[in-house]
Amino acid sequence: MKKLFIALGLTMVPVLMSAKVVPGSLITDNMVLRQNGKAKLYGTATPGSEVKATPSWDNVTRSVKAGTDGKWQLFVETPAGGYTPYTITLSDSPSKKGKANADDVVLKNVLIGEVWLASGQSNMEMPLKGFAGCCTEGGYDEIATSRQKADKIRFFVVPLKQSDTPLDEVSSTWTVPSPDTSPDYSALAWNFAKRLNDVLDVPVGIVNCAYGGAKVESWTPREIVETYSDVSLDPADIEKMVHYHRPVLMYNAMFNPVKNYTYDGIIWYQGCSNVGCHEDYPARLANMVGHWRKEIGEGEIPFYSVEIAPYDYGSEDGKSWAPLLREAQWKATDIIPNSGIICTNDLVKPYERFNIHPSDKTTPGKRLAELALNKTYGKTRFPVVSPHYKSHKFEDGAAWVAIDSPSDGICRNYDIEGFEVAGADKVFHPADSVWFKWQTNEFVVSSKEVPEPVAVRYGWRDFLPGNVHGGNYLPLIPFRTDDWQP
Repeated sequence: MKKLFIALGLTMVPVLMSAKVVPGSLITDNMVLRQNGKAKLYGTATPGSEVKATPSWDNVTRSVKAGTDGKWQLFVETPAGGYTPYTITLSDSPSKKGKANADDVVLKNVLIGEVWLASGQSNMEMPLKGFAGCCTEGGYDEIATSRQKADKIRFFVVPLKQSDTPLDEVSSTWTVPSPDTSPDYSALAWNFAKRLNDVLDVPVGIVNCAYGGAKVESWTPREIVETYSDVSLDPADIEKMVHYHRPVLMYNAMFNPVKNYTYDGIIWYQGCSNVGCHEDYPARLANMVGHWRKEIGEGEIPFYSVEIAPYDYGSEDGKSWAPLLREAQWKATDIIPNSGIICTNDLVKPYERFNIHPSDKTTPGKRLAELALNKTYGKTRFPVVSPHYKSHKFEDGAAWVAIDSPSDGICRNYDIEGFEVAGADKVFHPADSVWFKWQTNEFVVSSKEVPEPVAVRYGWRDFLPGNVHGGNYLPLIPFRTDDWQP
């Protein structure tokens, strides 16, 4: 592995030494730049040369001197978002009588709007075309009609890659949606972008940076991971690991090359590979987010995540570890500033019990977008708070569970699924009677197998989808009233 990375690094040296202006990987035709502010342009050039950037929206030239290593970066002031395509001319040679030079780089079809980084593991990576054996519901309909968003949405798909040293560049480019390009777009991020565009009416750019099976430690830099006593960074140990669990390597090869772009926020869908490591997850996710934000350099930009979906992990002795990871995900939002999370407990079908990739990527994409629209863009009429557990009591052989439903109550009264109760033996049984007392926003839950319940849970198994929604049609968040270990 080391020899490969060294070889790759060496191949880049002649390019840098002989190049004039070479834009960074994300500075290409068809890109989207953040609106109403400063957007970063960067790349390499002849060491010590003066690099100039002239965007067509204002024809004002900005310049900066390339460093001794040839690297340069500068900021351009961007206008309000819109669908007018612009150009940006990059040069490090004096112009001749106002004419363009042969070595100038002209970036074409540049749009101004909102830009989001979409990262995580396979449920974020899962493309519109689906995976082998895992279909994306409605994916090919979106592919067939994707050209309708050609002037409104753009994608930059970061190739799947690992490296034991930080890389500066990736081999990809911004693309315009079409049936030829969109099959490889993240389905969740596509639906997120569509919803943002429909509401905000400005272009949306997505940097699609996800690796199936990656752990949170995979997206975290060496200087942080080396403080984790349970993670070995010995190259021999890393080599032995299943490739998608390797620490640091995705950070080096996929995040590091895109960190210099200017983002409005981050969406994140990850956690399945950290099931069983719930105790450390909140702090480690917070460490990763804090570092990412520092590297991006735009302050505490929004970080919105997705609760891992119901899935049967095959835990031994009927134990369930996934609920504890979901609980950890929600705890993480308490310690990560400007963050939020959406619930997915209702978004799987019975046949997907052993499919870690639920086919519905439309709904979580829309829920993430509506979370962003509410919290980031001030569209407060979009509901973003799920009904959630408030309190409970036990009376007459039943659990009375009070629910905090901030938007229009609960919209299901009967045929309720997902509740379990347990007695002093700590053995949970599915509730055979659940009814909703709308006057007090309480569920009355009981089982004939548990005459004297002492604990009640909802959706608290690896795979136990529920069907309770608030009037805003957001799902009831899984909960437990006990603190028992699996």
